[in-house]
Amino acid sequence: MPMKNRKDFVASLARGIEIIRAFTSEQAEDQSTARARAGSADALTLSQVAERAGVARAVARRFLLTLADLGYVASDGKYFRLTARVLDLGYAYLSSMPFSNVATEFLQEVAEQTRESCSASVLDGPDIVYVARVAAQRILSISLSIGARLPAYCTSMGRVLLAALPGPELESYLSTVQLRRRTPQTITDKERLRQILHEVRLEDYALTDGELEEGLRSIAVPVRSSGGRVVAAINVSTQAGRVNKSQMLKEFLPILRKAAQRIGTVLPP
Repeated sequence: MPMKNRKDFVASLARGIEIIRAFTSEQAEDQSTARARAGSADALTLSQVAERAGVARAVARRFLLTLADLGYVASDGKYFRLTARVLDLGYAYLSSMPFSNVATEFLQEVAEQTRESCSASVLDGPDIVYVARVAAQRILSISLSIGARLPAYCTSMGRVLLAALPGPELESYLSTVQLRRRTPQTITDKERLRQILHEVRLEDYALTDGELEEGLRSIAVPVRSSGGRVVAAINVSTQAGRVNKSQMLKEFLPILRKAAQRIGTVLPP
């Protein structure tokens, strides 16, 4: 509950937040009027902002002009609208969260758009370790949860992470890893795996088809920090009988890339 009766309650800050929230109010008549007059569904007049925030016009005007000075609001002289800089406020919250929590926030959107399971992992020795997962349904006989480990060489996320390794580290991995055949489709030839990883590095995604488990398809992309380092990978997994490879490339890959980019913007360098 608001601490309006507490001496440490900052009323001006509360009003400023209400001014910003006014642009998300669900008032169809105001929105349609603004759309017709200003060409934008989020454009509001001073009077509309004041009414929605429950403050006087003069108060709303001061806050709006302050927000405009800070770059959070733009105006054509009559209508006001939020700018993309408001997203910084949300990203400040996300960037303070552990990576697994940040990833989950975006993986939930991926799962909703694809209606498939999606995960995030990091490389740990020869394995990938799951750090976030949103399961649409159970498609693996393997039990996957946070902390689960799978071999990197036959998984889409593993290949994305291996492809990002510096040359000496990748060669060290290839010289020591045992490529065990998990299905008839599993790549067990190290030269072939090296070629595949080169292709992954060039294409910036990996797609595996039945190599970890028969009937399982998976596509993954790297997650890069704001400084460009590959820090993790995210993927979408599906049953081969439900989604073909062409559909994964056309529909799932753009969704994954967008999510990876958004995750990366809130990560430290």
